[in-house]
Amino acid sequence: MENTMALSDSLPSCARNRGRFHAMISRERADDLLGGVEGSYLIRESQRQPGTYTLALRLFYDGKHFVGEKRFESIHDLVTDALITLYIETKAAEYIAKMTTNPIYEHVGYTSLLRDKVTHRLSRGRPESRRVTFQRDDKISSPLVKRTALKDGEKQCSYEKAHNFKVHTFRGPHWCEYCANFMWGLIAQGVRCSDCGLNVHKQCSKLVPSDCQPDLRRIKKVFSCDLTTLVKAHNTQRPMVVDMCIREIEQRGLKSEGLYRVSGFTEHIEDVKLAFDRDGDKADISANMFADINIIAGALKLYLRDLPIPVITYDVYSKFIQAAKITNPDTRLEAIHEGLLLLPPAHYETLRYLMTHLKRVTLFEKDNFMNAENLGIVFGPTLMQPPDQNTLATLNDMRYQKLIVQLLIEHEDVLF
Repeated sequence: MENTMALSDSLPSCARNRGRFHAMISRERADDLLGGVEGSYLIRESQRQPGTYTLALRLFYDGKHFVGEKRFESIHDLVTDALITLYIETKAAEYIAKMTTNPIYEHVGYTSLLRDKVTHRLSRGRPESRRVTFQRDDKISSPLVKRTALKDGEKQCSYEKAHNFKVHTFRGPHWCEYCANFMWGLIAQGVRCSDCGLNVHKQCSKLVPSDCQPDLRRIKKVFSCDLTTLVKAHNTQRPMVVDMCIREIEQRGLKSEGLYRVSGFTEHIEDVKLAFDRDGDKADISANMFADINIIAGALKLYLRDLPIPVITYDVYSKFIQAAKITNPDTRLEAIHEGLLLLPPAHYETLRYLMTHLKRVTLFEKDNFMNAENLGIVFGPTLMQPPDQNTLATLNDMRYQKLIVQLLIEHEDVLF
């Protein structure tokens, strides 16, 4: 779909500077130059009416007119936005190119607000909250070195998290919290982090460091929420679902026959999910509310299965599968350990805590009939999912997923 709009005589000089003025050409020639490429445009001088200039756009329509990420209710809004952008990016091209070279980000705005939030959290930090740090000990002779050390007395989790920027339309004048310059255009003037609310130009978003501190008011749910986002929002080492469910299971369910293999009632598991989504760490999952421990175990599995990024992330999935295929036991454990070191810190700590728990479950095998292999069958597909979600690949990888979790349980004291 092509649309044209007549322009004033003053605009071609701007267009010439940007190389988009194509002199006196026909409409048919303009169509050829645009070439059907989405979002392409040019300015031409009319052959029928010399001195009259036309902006020719090639765009598409699916209920709204759109060029790239911007979507408009009307052609008028689209063209108006385009002219604003053309004018500003032409007149202020040199300034725009330099506006990210001296950002205010480190001194005011979000960073100072974040610093205040951290100070406030540290001052009221809960005594049971501890920082998770990761280190190597070069003096350890074993090739499988311990990475995790829990330090008492430090309250703030040190997990890094990238901002979750999404295109956003700002109402009224708005300024970028990275470079302190105004955002221009009618719609989609910039991007906003959906987790913490940071507002920046799209080009500035590429320069913002991974220092997102999610705001609890923006976290709408617990289940299906990104793992790192959730722990940073609640200032915890691990998701509260993992901690609370494991605590409940270890208090009253370690001897339950078929623990994690026997399913609880789906409706009751959904009730646990709703309780966490509604009440967070205040959710009541005690025996008074849910007498069947299989309901709590089922809720924990559901939480892990519903993570948008699995505990063993997509990025390292293939590395773990390749490690499982190694026949030499020592080399295989070494490869698994290398894969663990590539996990994001929050994912690593969650996996470490879960494997320590599952190892305790196996100590009661005579009562619950759940050994490391059985737990591997249950948790393999829950903790590991192929990036492409290919059904055939998933079926082919199931035995390797089971083996990885089995080895993580059996060797948790060495691998973590």
